[in-house]
Amino acid sequence: MIVALIIACEVGFWVLLALGLAARYLLRRRRTSVVLLLCEPVLELVLFVVTAIDLRNGAEPGWEHGLAALYIGYTVAYGHYTIRWLDGHAAHRLGGAPKPVGPPRYGMARARHEGRLWLRTLLAAAVACALLQGAVWYVGDSGDISSLRAFQQVALRAVGIHGLVALAYLIWPKKAPAGTEPEHRTSLTKESAR
Repeated sequence: MIVALIIACEVGFWVLLALGLAARYLLRRRRTSVVLLLCEPVLELVLFVVTAIDLRNGAEPGWEHGLAALYIGYTVAYGHYTIRWLDGHAAHRLGGAPKPVGPPRYGMARARHEGRLWLRTLLAAAVACALLQGAVWYVGDSGDISSLRAFQQVALRAVGIHGLVALAYLIWPKKAPAGTEPEHRTSLTKESAR
């Protein structure tokens, strides 16, 4: 049941996002769009409540409970980022706005971008680990909590791997091709314009 709910939440996320962006750019109903996009966190709240009820009703903690915590953590950290990114593309394609600026590709600007993404991954792991720890305390000695602990390790490994990738961009920054304008100047100008 939890896996089906995770899938339903993911489908619901994209459906609400599509409806919200369509209301904003095709129907020109900004308030309706905001209401639809504000419904997004309700999906995670429903998943959290159903997972807690499932554990309270005596379900043996399993991988699906760990996956639910990782999903909620990821959505908390990357949900708004994803919505903002897609909103920029929808504004360009449907609303006549200029093409959104992509992430920097070279130098320290790229390293800073990767560092900010790593901070989001750190937030996702912190939320997931906190939820999993809450589930461990909730279940207590009455159940097998090894799968919950295993998913805490998964979250920490994801932070470590992503941290190594971000660090690689800092230690070995990719250089812009010869003859191009240094990207750090253009990306700083574009970021300050936001």
